[in-house]
Amino acid sequence: MQLTPGKVKGLQAVSNDRGVIAAAAMDQRGSLKKALAAAGERDVNASEMEEFKTAVTEVLTKHASAILLDPEYGLPASRQRAPGAGLLLAYEESGYDNTQPGRLPDLLPHESVQRLVEQGADAVKVLIYYTPFEDSAINDIKHAFVERIGSECQANDVPFFLEFVGYDPEGGDEKGAQYARRKPDIVTQSMAEFSKEKYGVDVLKVEIPVNMKFVEGAECFAGTAAYNKDQALQYFRQAADAAAKPFIYLSAGVSNPEYTESLRMAAESGVRWAGVLAGRATWKDGIPVYAKQGVEAFHQWLETQGVQNINAINECLKAASPWYSFYNADSPDALLGQAVGV
Repeated sequence: MQLTPGKVKGLQAVSNDRGVIAAAAMDQRGSLKKALAAAGERDVNASEMEEFKTAVTEVLTKHASAILLDPEYGLPASRQRAPGAGLLLAYEESGYDNTQPGRLPDLLPHESVQRLVEQGADAVKVLIYYTPFEDSAINDIKHAFVERIGSECQANDVPFFLEFVGYDPEGGDEKGAQYARRKPDIVTQSMAEFSKEKYGVDVLKVEIPVNMKFVEGAECFAGTAAYNKDQALQYFRQAADAAAKPFIYLSAGVSNPEYTESLRMAAESGVRWAGVLAGRATWKDGIPVYAKQGVEAFHQWLETQGVQNINAINECLKAASPWYSFYNADSPDALLGQAVGV
């Protein structure tokens, strides 16, 4: 595997001085608007979405290597990030409300990779819903979709982060025990699939391969076991072994204690992982503060509880490895030299 100069520089821009991706995520749109509306018992407008995202960006990027934002509401926030913090921009339509059969993805109609780069993106992120157990004709559409984006990122020489979130194609409860038992295979097979060179993915943004609420012996164990701790550790290893690209863990909306426990388990398993893109595990509990008390109270919450949340994640990142180690390099400069033929 070889990276081009633009991709190396983009990955440097979104990682910390250790080469670990310690990024915050604030690209939620539909789900965020619904949560704010529910908490405040009123409709939420675009300026409030921008204000919320700006507050998160101003505070949390002081403690993050980068932030993931969306071009719909996040561009004003992108200009308020801390010096040295990189920028990832989302390219897909808001996806967490996607319930159509097959959960087919779509891109923002007024954006392109070129436009995202022109708006300051150091890297481009795309989310798809994916399971290897979906109908092959549906997955073929998704494979072609990712291939097109990979080619577009290659043409613009910018890193491509692919986030894939599993689901039950039969409509089962994805938070239940039955799905929890299938989750390790879904995550593992998805990581293997999108590690293939034809997709042009540079970083895999992956789910924790187990549902921590079903790990017997875990602090957040909810009472029904899908696996014991030794099995869970092995599922971390199994998924990591399937990856041929750097991968980072997403937080998937779980609480900060559950997310940090899962990262500690990743460390205990001994796998090599390149960092995080953590969103709701840092700022989700501040939604009612903003909705009911306003932006100043939310700022205060972020400066206290929000910073505590992201620092708890950063503590876990001491066990993460540099993204460039996945390319058998000991520094970004070594990769840059290879890319330009030095």
